[in-house]
Amino acid sequence: MTDVSFVALACGLIIGLGAIGACIGIALMGGKYLEASARQPELMNTLQTKMFLLAGLIDAAFLIGVGIAMLFAFANPFVAG
Repeated sequence: MTDVSFVALACGLIIGLGAIGACIGIALMGGKYLEASARQPELMNTLQTKMFLLAGLIDAAFLIGVGIAMLFAFANPFVAG
């Protein structure tokens, strides 16, 4: 395998594992939000605001990983060329 193929494999792993982690995190958070809303409906608006804020942060972490993968894919500092 060449260096370019390792870069492609690493980019796929960065994006794939980041997507899996973000999906699991948002799913767990959504489930906990529904449980909390069912127990205390009067707190639903406050919890919804916090849930959307955290969903944005979780998604931002995934998008940072995509940006790093794109850096390695298009302007890789480790491959001489």
